[in-house]
This record gives sequence, structure tokens and C-alpha cells, in this order.
Amino acid sequence: MRKPGKKKLIQLYERMVTIRRVEEKLMEVFSAGEIPGFIHVCIGQEATPVAVCSWLKDSDYMSTTHRGHGHALAKGIDLKRFMAELFGKREGFCRGRSGSMHIADPKMGILGANGIVGGGIPIATGAAFAARYKKTGQVTVCFFGEGATNEGTFHESLNIASIRKLPIVYVCENNGWAEFTPQETHMPTKNVADRAKAYDLPGVIVSNDVLKIHEKAGEAVERARKGKGPTLLEVKSSRWHGHFVGDAQKYRLEKEVNGAKAMDCIANFQKRLVRDKMLGKRGIQKVADNVYQRIEEAVNFARESQFPDESELMDDLYV
Repeated sequence: MRKPGKKKLIQLYERMVTIRRVEEKLMEVFSAGEIPGFIHVCIGQEATPVAVCSWLKDSDYMSTTHRGHGHALAKGIDLKRFMAELFGKREGFCRGRSGSMHIADPKMGILGANGIVGGGIPIATGAAFAARYKKTGQVTVCFFGEGATNEGTFHESLNIASIRKLPIVYVCENNGWAEFTPQETHMPTKNVADRAKAYDLPGVIVSNDVLKIHEKAGEAVERARKGKGPTLLEVKSSRWHGHFVGDAQKYRLEKEVNGAKAMDCIANFQKRLVRDKMLGKRGIQKVADNVYQRIEEAVNFARESQFPDESELMDDLYV
């Protein structure tokens, strides 16, 4: 697998920073009451969506979860319309109806976030089946957490994907917590990737390192695109914040949270880029300024956009 060059490395870094700053901004505006419903941020896990989605084409499919902002942004969703959707505005991708947990963009292959644990797995598998049947050459990436691997949808999907050699990569972001429950409480196996053996497909484990994830994701996507079937890729990562914004995380020890923050995938990648003279202080500041400007423009766009009218309530519904 070819290693990424300087331009690609900086692009990966900027996308990770973008996701981190977007999530931080969303926490701010949500706490101020500007966003309805609940939001779930992926701070601490930015390496996975960026590394995996860097191998995808616009036409490739992707399904995500309730913690899916990073996946959508990494796949290339428009930031302004993304923000408008979360603000519940008409200019959003789903006309303000989906909010955070169900955002979708079919034109970018984003099949949608899903508030049901494991709910996106069979949807992604179906998309991969369609691509195989139509011989379009498209690959599907399916993101989920370790808690979802206890659901029947996970096992049924991997079973049929293996039998049919579907072009799909199952990506488990294992942050050790299924909502408020630690992995050792709900799962008898230490590694999610070990569950791939039952379906005769590769199970790969990788740490929360963007370059390591990039390498293994590239191999998995190439395998899928060549018609060799699915891969189960497990990334060992840690979320910094609670299950949802506002969750005080009283079920976690402070030292564990501090330990997660100490293993910052962005800070570690930045140090590596500086060490290898790929990025200097001026370059880091340029990225920060560019990201800040784009986010402020997106938030202003969302604030200035209009709410849907009550007369639109029944539009686009099957009755």
C-alpha cells in the first residue's frame, strides 16, 4: 500500500482538525440552546473517519451512527448545509427534519446516520449487495460501535456479506463504552475483530493512529473493490466526552478520561508532522485559521437560514 505524501498528510490533518473544531462548536451552540434534540460528539476519535473515508469516491456508499458528524464531514458533506440541518433549518440536507442523528446526503453516498444501535449495518449491507448486483464498482463503508456487534443485524449482515463476497468494509470504532456500559460487561470477547472468524472474513485490529488506520483501511477498501469480499476493521479508540452532550460521565473514573485525552490522535499526528518537517508553526496556524473561518461561516449560514413552515409538515411523507 502506497504511503501518503506531504500534501495528503496535511489534508488528513486538516480534516481531523475540522471535525474536532466542528464538534467543539456544536457543543457550544447546543449548550446555548440553539440546536434542538440531542447531539453525540466524536472528540478523540477523529482519526478513524478521516483515514477510512480518504479512500472513498463520492459515489461510494457510507452508513453511520448517532455519533456520525465526523463520518459525514470526512466523506465530504457540505459544511454549511450540514450545520443548517443540525439547527433544524429548511436549507439543511433533510430540510431540518433529521437533525443530528439522521443526517443524510445521497449525492455523496451518505446513506444516513441512525439512532438505532446496529440499525445502519443491514442498510449498508443492502447497498453493497446492490452495487455487486449492478456491477457499479462502488464500495460501502459501514461505521458502528462495539455495542452494535451484539445485535443480530451485525451477525446476519456479516454472514450474507461473506457468502456473497459483497464490496463492504465494516468499521467498528471500539471506544470501550456502549452508551453507559463498559465492554467487559456486555461482551465475552476482548476484540470485536475476533468475531470475523465465524464468517470467514479478515478481522483487523488497529490503534487510534491515523496513518495505521489509513494503511489498513486502504487494504480493506482495495479488497472490496476487487471483488474479494468484506473486511471487519476494529479501531481501538476512546471518546473524551459522555454518551451525549450533557452527560456528566459519572460512570467513568476521572483518570480514565484523562488517559483518553492524553492519547490525542490529533496532537500525536501533529507532532509527527512537525518532527518529519511536513508542517511548521505557520502551517499549523494556517490550518487553524482556515478551519475557524469555514466553521464560523457555516454557523452564520445556519443562523440566518429559515425554519420550515408548518405547511411543509406532511411534505415528502408516504401516507
